[in-house]
Amino acid sequence: MSTDTMLLLAASSHTFNLVGAFIGGLVIAGLLIWAVTFGITVRTREPGPPKPDEQPHLPDGGAVREESEMREADEVHHCEEGEDRLLPHDMHRASTRHAEDQHRRRWDPGSSGSFGSGGLGHV
Repeated sequence: MSTDTMLLLAASSHTFNLVGAFIGGLVIAGLLIWAVTFGITVRTREPGPPKPDEQPHLPDGGAVREESEMREADEVHHCEEGEDRLLPHDMHRASTRHAEDQHRRRWDPGSSGSFGSGGLGHV
């Protein structure tokens, strides 16, 4: 094979790759355009947002079955030597329990603002 034939084969291979990449890009662009138009048509078929009078609202008596309470940690009992160990079915349903003191603790102006704030804390 001569050098001219090798150059011609290399150029034709390069051209084929270039044309293939261009056609692949056109196919991908076409699929993206189709996907956007399909999404727009699906969105137009969906019902619109509810009107203000169709929105849910609270009953006249206020919220129903709403309870607010302070909770405290329910510690797990540690077994001593010779005691039966605590099994999963012996544990309570929740890791917290009803607190005896139901007074909500408010922020104290002399205490730190948050964990790790660098302040002295409650002094």
